Amino acid sequence: MNIQGRANPHAAASARWAIVLMTGLTASAVAQAQAVYRCETHGRIGYSHEPCVGAKVIDTTPTQGLDKSTGASRKGRDVQREEIKRSLNEAMRPLTGMSHEQTKVFERRFKLPASAQAECKLLDMRLPDQEQMVRNSAQAARAEAEVQLFLSRRRFRELGC
Repeated sequence: MNIQGRANPHAAASARWAIVLMTGLTASAVAQAQAVYRCETHGRIGYSHEPCVGAKVIDTTPTQGLDKSTGASRKGRDVQREEIKRSLNEAMRPLTGMSHEQTKVFERRFKLPASAQAECKLLDMRLPDQEQMVRNSAQAARAEAEVQLFLSRRRFRELGC
């Protein structure tokens, strides 16, 4: 807002340019963090990037180990790159209004068609509700809830959300 109480068009334009600049700077380093699913079929356990009915999501966040001899932190390039991106995103937060996680989602969805972006937003709201439904449903209703969750996860992956 300026002195006269009107919105500053330059601030909005600056924020948009900041998002575009940030996206351009980090687009080459963006590696989609894909979910890994633990699936159990006929008593056998398997792990896959493809969802299955009754799948459990596994956390695959990279670890940051220490060198046993020196005590120095050993970080791979992917972890170093993520730390740089996190710092950049936090520095840009006053302009963009987005957290690091929100910026990662924005970058991933930036090139998707508008219809896919809208469907991704819908799935963002639907998936937590479906996961909660699977956790809280009785055994008889759980199978149907798991199928619905599977279909939503599969669509989320197909769209590239």
